[in-house]
Amino acid sequence: MPDVPAHPAGASGPPRANTVVVVLAMAGIVVSLMQTLVIPLIPALPKLLHAPAADTAWAITATLLAAAVATPTVGRLGDMYGKRRMLLISLVMLVAGSAVGGLSDSLTPMIVGRALQGLASGVIPLGISIMRDELPAERLPGATALMSASLGVGGALGLPAAALLAEYADWHMLFWTAAALGVVATVLVMRLVPESQVRTGGRFDAVGAAGLSVALACLLLAISKGADWGWADGLTLGLSGGAVVVLALWGWWELRTTEPLVDLRTTARRQVLLTNIASAVFGFAMFAMSLVLPQLLQLPKATGYGLGQTMLAAGLVMGPSGLVMMAMAPLSARISKTRGPKVTLMLGALVVAAGYALSLALMSAIWHLVLVSAVISAGIGLAYGAMPALVMGAVPVSETAAANSLNTLMRSIGTSVSSAVSGVVLSQMTIAFGPATLPSQDGFRVVMAIGAAAALVALAFAAFLPGRRPTPLTPAPGRDLRQARSAP
Repeated sequence: MPDVPAHPAGASGPPRANTVVVVLAMAGIVVSLMQTLVIPLIPALPKLLHAPAADTAWAITATLLAAAVATPTVGRLGDMYGKRRMLLISLVMLVAGSAVGGLSDSLTPMIVGRALQGLASGVIPLGISIMRDELPAERLPGATALMSASLGVGGALGLPAAALLAEYADWHMLFWTAAALGVVATVLVMRLVPESQVRTGGRFDAVGAAGLSVALACLLLAISKGADWGWADGLTLGLSGGAVVVLALWGWWELRTTEPLVDLRTTARRQVLLTNIASAVFGFAMFAMSLVLPQLLQLPKATGYGLGQTMLAAGLVMGPSGLVMMAMAPLSARISKTRGPKVTLMLGALVVAAGYALSLALMSAIWHLVLVSAVISAGIGLAYGAMPALVMGAVPVSETAAANSLNTLMRSIGTSVSSAVSGVVLSQMTIAFGPATLPSQDGFRVVMAIGAAAALVALAFAAFLPGRRPTPLTPAPGRDLRQARSAP
């Protein structure tokens, strides 16, 4: 009997497995809430923090950069030293960052707090990896689909909640609420989620981590700030060129070190490579909705196409999309089980493309945008549920966290590029509205058409994935006995 770890989730049947899934999904939703936490505050940040608008934009950029740096690093550390341990550390970073934001009245502590919140982004890939190690095989597809969808669910549900707090309470309450949710998630993980027994050991690749962090920071800074600095500005070009050079050197190092941060040979496998490319393109497609629909809802009715809604009303319109993503998780798992995750990913991309195509005709009433966001979110829920299954079906169990973290990072890079491209389009296609300049309706349509095209590109990449079902997942040590105990 000493072979079987005596931990909370290990010695029980499906009810305890359900508890693990719910707790991890809740932690994922809490972390993804950080995406939309400050959106209601963006127009007021210069006044609230006594800083220029160009500087307060770092409250968004700092989270983006910290997440990009932390996600692959935390994934590798989770494989080496324990996924639950790194998940708890990530949640502590979220609580600390939220507390710093709640105490801040100036720009510097706000940036520090937002960066600490970004360091928690590894929670979702770590949660998926814990599920692979701990859950019975028959529960894994649905659980990982729900955990993966939590990335979008939290962002969608967070917008109306953040808008409500920002409108009716002191803005610091946004951060104190995030801190409280982080504490609850931390306690639940400590009490109810077991530590995985699957470890790789070895030495951490500090050089690889530093190289990837520098390359990603350069790339994302160039993407996120290029519109402000100018795409032909020396700083933008220098950061872009630096990212290419550092990535090349990083790849050279990773192929030659014995214990790399990212096993590029595994990453280059057809199923992993194509899934990651499709994920990046899909991340690009997903973000167009988040950028266009809230603006359409809030623009003045006098423009002829704006709907004149408040931020709170816009958030409530977008809120159901998160529920749709959650509802699609079990369907995504069912399709993946019967037809394979490749089919699920392709179907999701097709539904997203159809949703964007629908938006080109339905853009003039609130119910139009509710319908469009629901269709696009259904496609996102299908596709996000398939991605972890495709990745985990092609990597060793000892590299699960690192592989899932890289896949999450690819989605984030896609959304960052989408933000930059959409920003350029909307800044170029404008109309004069009194003293102001606003994005034109044609500009919004172009962005939505680009989103549809990106979804079709993701569909094309998914079509080249191996047609057979992924190789059955390798069970963790002791997991087969735990499964036998929980079987009817």
